[in-house]
Amino acid sequence: MMHAPIQAPTAKVTVQMVAQSIRFPPSAVRVLPLLKRRLIDINVDIHQVIDLVRLDPGISARVLQAANSMVFSRGVRCHSVAVAVNRIGFNPIFEIVANAVAEQVVVQSLVSYSMEADEFWRRSVVCGMAAERLAVMRGEDPEVAYTLGLLHGVGMVALDQWVQRQMPTLGFFGRGFPNDFAEGERVLLGFTSAEVGAAVLRGWEFPPEMSEPIRWQHTPLTAVGHRRMNCLLYAAKWITDRICAGPKWNGVLPDNRLLVPIKFTSDSLACEVSELEAQLNAVQHHLRVEGPIVAAQ
Repeated sequence: MMHAPIQAPTAKVTVQMVAQSIRFPPSAVRVLPLLKRRLIDINVDIHQVIDLVRLDPGISARVLQAANSMVFSRGVRCHSVAVAVNRIGFNPIFEIVANAVAEQVVVQSLVSYSMEADEFWRRSVVCGMAAERLAVMRGEDPEVAYTLGLLHGVGMVALDQWVQRQMPTLGFFGRGFPNDFAEGERVLLGFTSAEVGAAVLRGWEFPPEMSEPIRWQHTPLTAVGHRRMNCLLYAAKWITDRICAGPKWNGVLPDNRLLVPIKFTSDSLACEVSELEAQLNAVQHHLRVEGPIVAAQ
């Protein structure tokens, strides 16, 4: 994909303006049709539904928001997709999925980032799996960690949607881990997609332990609180960069100072790469076997 030409906006743009441009993240073209078929099956096991919802950033966000609404929460918030699915039950989930299909909110390329849809989906899922694995190893909440990894790029989606409507010639160039596109975003807009992502989650009434690690994903020790989860997301993003780049990876190693709060080093983190590659391959194989990869209708 060709890079969009760089053009700075002429009017003042705010984080909140961009955050309000997204209702939910788009849903994966691989997952949504299969999840719809699962929900129609009267014999489906709820764990099969949970496993599929966890592979889709858009549906996960919708289910979590519904579970934390006044209708279902009863004042008790949940940060886990599994808890959310059990809390709201099959019928509301079927309605959520049906609405997603009707809106055709399948993952699309992030044009302003020159990123294909499948790459964005892969990075979201790998980051979720990596964050979950690291959380289990270090005694953090694995469900919170998984959700953070899965939604860590939601600010990019919001920013791209805003750009395509307001400034379609605006483009961002990435430098890879750890800053991704942050430098170009800040130069052109004065803020980053990480800040937008945090604002999106706050707008969805996610608590600070969810929004703050998203905000500080590039500089995890800058934040006052939630440093362990901030650093865990930073580490998961490095694993994601390593896996998604493939055999030709030539990126930088993670900063060991930023791994101290979670008691990892760059060497020990590298040992987790092969296990997570195998996990990703298993997920992709499952999606290929279970159903054709077709666009939601």
